[in-house]
Amino acid sequence: QVQLVESGGGLVQAGGSVRLSCAASGRTFSAYAMGWFRQAPGKERALIAEINASGDITYYTDSVKGRFTISRDNAKNTVYLQMASLKPEDTAVYYCATINSRNEYAYWGQGTQVTVSA
Repeated sequence: QVQLVESGGGLVQAGGSVRLSCAASGRTFSAYAMGWFRQAPGKERALIAEINASGDITYYTDSVKGRFTISRDNAKNTVYLQMASLKPEDTAVYYCATINSRNEYAYWGQGTQVTVSA
């Protein structure tokens, strides 16, 4: 059973930084891509960053490119999202997720709230 547990959210001022962590268990972590999604109030959950199994290929949505960095430590079964130059519009619940055998994001963490104050 795949389990994902996020941590690191909270309240931060605009322009500040925060690092989210997601600890995974239940299967071979290093074999699967990981992603970070976010859901702002009144909006759909959306993919913002993802990283391949080995950690050498990443993707970012345009709104976070250059400000957020996704990384993973396969020895620790953990994926990270380093967020910098935060803006109030980054306020959302952040979720980590991983794919199933059909390359679909199918396993989700419980989410962690990030609130950016102006």
